[in-house]
Amino acid sequence: MGGIAALARAAGHKVTGCDANVYPPMSTQLANLGIGIIEGFEPGQLDTAPDYVVVGNAMSRGNPVVEEMLNRRLPYCSGPQWLSEHVLHQRHVLAVSGTHGKTTTSSMLAWILEDAGLEPGFLIGGVPVNFDTSARFGNSQYFVVEADEYDTAFFDKRAKFVHYRPQTLVINNLEFDHADIYRDLDAILWQFHQLMRTVPANGRVIVNGEDANVERVIEQGCWTPVECFSSCGASDWSGCFSDKAERRVGITHEGKLTEATWQLGGLHNLENALAAVAAAQSAGVAPAQAVDALSRFEGVKRRMERTATVGDIGIYDDFAHHPTAIGRSIAGLKTRFPGQRVVVALEPRSNTMKLGVHDDTLAGSLERADLVFVYRPDDMTPAFDAAMQVLGQRVTIVDDYDALVDEMASTVGRDDQVVFMSNGGFGAARQKLTMALQRKQPPPG
Repeated sequence: MGGIAALARAAGHKVTGCDANVYPPMSTQLANLGIGIIEGFEPGQLDTAPDYVVVGNAMSRGNPVVEEMLNRRLPYCSGPQWLSEHVLHQRHVLAVSGTHGKTTTSSMLAWILEDAGLEPGFLIGGVPVNFDTSARFGNSQYFVVEADEYDTAFFDKRAKFVHYRPQTLVINNLEFDHADIYRDLDAILWQFHQLMRTVPANGRVIVNGEDANVERVIEQGCWTPVECFSSCGASDWSGCFSDKAERRVGITHEGKLTEATWQLGGLHNLENALAAVAAAQSAGVAPAQAVDALSRFEGVKRRMERTATVGDIGIYDDFAHHPTAIGRSIAGLKTRFPGQRVVVALEPRSNTMKLGVHDDTLAGSLERADLVFVYRPDDMTPAFDAAMQVLGQRVTIVDDYDALVDEMASTVGRDDQVVFMSNGGFGAARQKLTMALQRKQPPPG
C-alpha cells in the first residue's frame, strides 16, 4: 500500500494513511514524500472526512477504522482496483508474478526499460536501489507491476493480480504459500489461471519452463503466445554463469549469447534475469541491450542487501520468508564466498510459517548454513522447535531479540557472512548486532 500511496501523491492528491507498523525503507520513502502515517486504527482519524479511502488487504471487518468507514458510508475501494482504474488503464502493463523472485525481477525489468530510455512507471513490493523508490507514474506507455497473488481486500477475495490485466505476463515459479488465504496449491493455481485469462492474444506470457506447476496453469488454457526460460538447459531463453563466483552472467536467445558482469549471484537471480530480459523484449528492448543493463543493476533493498561490513564480517538484510527462497539465498551466498561461514538469523513471521505449513521443509532450507539463530515468536506451532532440531548443534532458538543478538555477538567471527532473514523489522536485531560487533573491533592504529 505504500507504493499506492506514492502514486496517489504523484497524481496530486493529499495522502495520509494508517498502519500498525511501517518499516524502513518504506517508512523512509513515505516520510520523504510528505505522506503522514497514523499509528493505529482509531476511528477518529476519519474525522478529516477523506474524499476516498483506499483499503489495504490486511484490513478486516472488526477493525475500528474499517467499521467507522462503513458506518459513515465513505467511498472506498481496494488498492488494486484504484491502481487499475487510475494508473494502468490503457497502458502496456508488464506484470511479474510467482511465488519467489517477484520483487527482484520487477526491479530488474523496470531498470532495463529505464536504461533503454523508456521511462517506465512501476509499482514494486520493495525499493530498487537504482530508483530509490518503490513506485512512480513514469513518462511512457509502459508500466511494470509486481503482481501479488494475495487476496485483494476484505470485500474482494480475488487475487490482487486479476485487476492488472497485463499485456506481458511473467510467471517465475509456483509453490504453495499464503496458507491463511488458500486451502491448497490447487486454489492458488486456479487464481493464476484467472490471471492468464486476462492476457490478450497479442500479448506475451513468459514462464519458467522447468516449473511443473506453471505448466499445470498453462494446460488449463492459454490464448497468448508463450515463451519459456530455463537455467537448466535449452529453452527460448536460457542462462548460465561464466565463472564459479557467479559474477558473470550469460543469456542465450535464438542462438546468440550475451554476457555481462553483475553485482548479483545465485541461480534464483539468474532465473529472475532471464524473465526480466525476455519481458523487456516485449517492450522493444533488444536482448543484448537488456543484458548490458544488468551490469548496472544495483539490486533491491532488503533482498540480500549488504548493509554493513565490520572488519572482515559482512552483514546482510534479506526478505526471504519461504523455504525455497531461504535455501536459494543461502546457496548464492555460499557460492559467492567459498570457504567462509554463512551465519543465518531467521525471524519466521509469515502466516504460512506460523501455521506450521513449512515445518517439514524449513530446516532443510537452512541445511547449507553453518550456524542458524532463530527468533521464535510466541504464536509458532509446538512442532516448530522439534522440526528445527534436525540441524543439531548448529541451531540456537531464542524467544528474545536481545538474547539472540548477545548469542550472535559472542559467536560471529572473522570472515563470516551474516544474513538476517525476515519480512518484518526483526526487533532491530541486525542493527544491534552491527553495533555490538563494531564495539568489539580493535581501535585503529
